[in-house]
Amino acid sequence: MGSPPSPVIVNFFMKDFEKKAIKQMTHKPVCWFKYVDDTFVIWPHGKEKLTGFLNHLNRLQNKIQFTMEKKRRRSPCILELGHLQKTDGFLGHKIYRKPTHANLYLHQNSHHHPANKHSDLASLIHRAKALCDEDSLAQEL
Repeated sequence: MGSPPSPVIVNFFMKDFEKKAIKQMTHKPVCWFKYVDDTFVIWPHGKEKLTGFLNHLNRLQNKIQFTMEKKRRRSPCILELGHLQKTDGFLGHKIYRKPTHANLYLHQNSHHHPANKHSDLASLIHRAKALCDEDSLAQEL
């Protein structure tokens, strides 16, 4: 992976791999979104068939193994984006933090340059505005 074209080659390979893997299956996901090594899938065919689909993916290439994180408490996540099902049936989105997140940033009395402190705050505000829906933005800010 040290060569500059490596990520591009990997992306081409994985796109082809996923396309063939899904095509071979009788039951297919409703959606399949991928970013680097994270995949968000909506699967309407039940847990048993989902486990079969995961096993199918993992049998195709012994060097490529998929893992699965099922949605918990109605809130699946991918990258920093947590999804939640609203009472009206639509999906909402908010910032997701792993359980190990310590919520530690540059302390106001640290000896960092003020521009570094400001950029941390600006980044957090930008992330909130970019990722949160209207219902969760105020809490995140």
